[in-house]
Parts: sequence; C-alpha cells; structure tokens
Amino acid sequence: MRETPDGFQGGLQIAWQMITHLRYADDIILLATSEAEQPQIQPTHQRRQDQGIIASYGILVQNEQLEQIDTFPYLGSLTTEDGEYTTEFRTRLNRGQAIGAPPQKIWKSHSISISTKIRLMKALVWTVATYGCKSWTLRKNEKTYLDAFVMKGLRKILRVSWTAKKTNEWVLNKAEVKRELLDTVKARELAYYMVTP
Repeated sequence: MRETPDGFQGGLQIAWQMITHLRYADDIILLATSEAEQPQIQPTHQRRQDQGIIASYGILVQNEQLEQIDTFPYLGSLTTEDGEYTTEFRTRLNRGQAIGAPPQKIWKSHSISISTKIRLMKALVWTVATYGCKSWTLRKNEKTYLDAFVMKGLRKILRVSWTAKKTNEWVLNKAEVKRELLDTVKARELAYYMVTP
C-alpha cells in the first residue's frame, strides 16, 4: 500500500463504487499501531515464588494494558494459551455430532443405501469434525476419541445399538469401510508441514 503511486486510477468496481485499497485486518491493526505508538512490553506486576520475585510482563499500547486471555476463537478454531488442542479437538467432534443429529430420517431410512449414508456422513459430519485438524497434536487419547466418533456414526447408520454386542470390526465389515478418518487427519497434518521447494 505504501508503494501505490499517487493518482492511481485502477481498482475494482463493486455496486457503483470503486474499490482501490484492499487490506487484511492484521495489516490495518499493524498500520494503526505503527502510526500511533509502538506497543511496549513492560512489567505490569510482580509475584513471589519460593525465594525470588518474578515479574509478569504485559503489552501496553498507548499506556493501556492489553488483556491476556486463556482461549481465543480464530477462524473457527479455538487457540489456547498453552498451545494444547485438546479442548479444540473435543469441541470439533461435538460439533460434528451436532451436525449429524438433525438428519435422523436419513440415517434411519431403509430406502437409502448404506454406502450413500456413509458418503453423506463423510461429507456432512466428518468435514465439520476435522476442520482445523492440521494443527492438532494427536495423542493416544485423541486417537481413541476419534475412533469412537467414527464408530458411533457407523453404528447410527447401521442401526446397531451399543448393547447389541457387536464388535467394531463387525461394524466396519458390515459397513464395508476401513478406519480411514484417522489416516485422513494424519495426511492433512503431514501435508501442512511439508515444505515445497
């Protein structure tokens, strides 16, 4: 934006209005803070720990301290102060299950084939549940939760109760699918960290 020549006549016509400057919100904030006053990092308070005194630092903009928060929703994903994604992971799975709840008539219908129901589940439920999965850190517990999430959906499609004493392998064979959601998440994570030359 700083290199745009004076008198520039180009742009984009939208609803009888010429748009000549498009900026990201981050750029606007950066420009506003650079034109006003540079953010300063200063000790805002102290606390005792064991034998020493530890200063806690805060960010001051125009002599006002910015509030520090524990969690922050950004583009549909929940970012936490500690960098862990356990809360985000479980929130995503819950949202996926919530999306899968309303179309009960589809899951219970005898006129729709099982393969069509599974394709619908992958398109509607799995995409919501795995949004932002590139940044997840999958440990053993998360893998178990992800597997249980898939099995719950397949059992709903097949109308197999948890009390029916049918193993997960039986459900997978009956649905004629493999455990692919975990592999999909891993592939997305790997693609996210791959560096192209």
